[in-house]
Amino acid sequence: MVKKTKTGRKTANRKKRESKQRLATRRIILIFLSFLVITFAGWLLYCVLTLPDIDQAVARTRQPSTTITAENGNEVKTFGSVYSEVIRLNELPSYVPDAIISTEDRRFYAHFGFDIVAFTRAMLTNIFMGRYAQGGSTITQQVAKNLFLTSQKNIKRKTQELLLAFWLEHKFSKEQILTLYLNRVYLGAGTYGIEAASQKYFQKSSRDMNLLEAAIIAGMLKAPSRYNPIASAERAKARAKVVLQNMVNNDALTERQMKYALTLPVGEDKSYKVQGADYFADWVYREVNDYIGERDNDIYVYTTLDQKIQENAEKILREAVLAAKNRNVSEGAVVVLNKSGEVKAMVGGIDYRKSQFNRAVTALRQPGSAFKPFVYLTALQNGWKREDRIDDVPLSIGKWKPENYDKKYYGSVTLDEALMKSLNLATVNLSESLSRKDIIRTAKKMGISTPVENTPSLALGTFEVKVVDMAAAYSAIANGGYATWPHAIKEVYTRDGYQLYQREADTENRILDAGAVKDLTKMLEKVISQGTGRRAKIPGFAAGKTGTTQDYRDAWFVGFTDEYVIAVWVGNDDNSPMKGVTGGTLPAEIWRKIALSVRE
Repeated sequence: MVKKTKTGRKTANRKKRESKQRLATRRIILIFLSFLVITFAGWLLYCVLTLPDIDQAVARTRQPSTTITAENGNEVKTFGSVYSEVIRLNELPSYVPDAIISTEDRRFYAHFGFDIVAFTRAMLTNIFMGRYAQGGSTITQQVAKNLFLTSQKNIKRKTQELLLAFWLEHKFSKEQILTLYLNRVYLGAGTYGIEAASQKYFQKSSRDMNLLEAAIIAGMLKAPSRYNPIASAERAKARAKVVLQNMVNNDALTERQMKYALTLPVGEDKSYKVQGADYFADWVYREVNDYIGERDNDIYVYTTLDQKIQENAEKILREAVLAAKNRNVSEGAVVVLNKSGEVKAMVGGIDYRKSQFNRAVTALRQPGSAFKPFVYLTALQNGWKREDRIDDVPLSIGKWKPENYDKKYYGSVTLDEALMKSLNLATVNLSESLSRKDIIRTAKKMGISTPVENTPSLALGTFEVKVVDMAAAYSAIANGGYATWPHAIKEVYTRDGYQLYQREADTENRILDAGAVKDLTKMLEKVISQGTGRRAKIPGFAAGKTGTTQDYRDAWFVGFTDEYVIAVWVGNDDNSPMKGVTGGTLPAEIWRKIALSVRE
């Protein structure tokens, strides 16, 4: 019998303890792993149970559209989600899906909804770059997100995206998944699906897209707003070149075919053309809810816009302002109304693509002498006659000492002569002999919606107005003294033809004395025939007034013909001075060209 030593017993006991510790550790690890598995399973179950309702998800991805049309029924602009007919994969040229697969998911036909290779590559790239530079989502994952989920970036959404991707891969073929993607993916400018995008950007069906156009569409998927050809034709083509190179790398294209593709035309000529009355459409879109309230269906808004007048006004303003760059003129605005206040054209700037700020309805600018007719009209309504005389002599009111534009004084002049020559001193003297409050009331009745300060300088238009308000005010003169309200919406219908709104005929509301308006009209005729507005002269009837503010910061011409009221403003958004531009020069010339164009 072997007798255990003390040392042997210690060793055996130590081994027993170590064995128990190892067993305990294994149990802890097992429990922990079980907890993780149960937690993960619970998380997956939660994600499954909270998946969106498949039948309702498609409807939620879409916002109601608002389509603005011109007077002739032609579409001007569409807001909201725009969907077109469903396009089948076999209806498209083969290079269309090739361009998209080569750029978005080159292993599309090899994976089961999740591409571990692309995911790993994207993760390593992002770690190396120190920022989010590359995505690893497959086309199937994007379909899952677009159809059923939000764009939120969190673990729950990504998990559900994966689950839905696996379900889609099980439920549909690769061709069906790609068809879903092509018809539902967002492609900028409110368009969803390749057909809507092709119609928007290229004015043709996606069935007829050439290789370069297909590459542009594929390139937009990375950033639809940045790479669409409306935002920047140059950026769109540069991105398309990347897509074409991807196709070469993916053996979907040869180098020779790539070079040829870059020479192909893109839709219509993308040099500057009339841009579809975007400023007008934006204004109408903001106004329409006031007419019909909130809604959840697509609507068509039929407006008063005359496309021919709009096109001419856009072209004339743009060309005139660009030609006057050496005189530090950068912007302008035009509003054309008929005598009942229907907006026939609205130009809020020279290039909508560069600036969506609508200077016709939002900008506040000083009217200068274009406000003087309000002073003379008030005088005429208070018993003054055209032949009555007023002193054009130096004067001071407190510390204010106004001057005439030419620094001269004309002594005793008739009201006719004072307005024709746009004499500041005579006009201020006339204003001070009247009630300034009466002048303000006249302006307000005629359509000036902005505050008019009761100061001596109000006679010279030193406060701020809107271009559209000036057009409305002059229309009250043009129509013989009746109130007008600039409006553009004639009818609103749902997509299925249900009428939501129809404008009723305006009731005549006389706000000005007919005789005073008749006399003022003759005075404004003289402004064009003999006075400061001679550059606005056209064959036949025309009446209007020039306006120039201090340091040439604003220049105006507002006037009317037998049919239309036209308000023109030029200046700079930063309120910097122009170089010698007066209302009687550039604005009068623009007004004349527009007035002549509406007669064609």
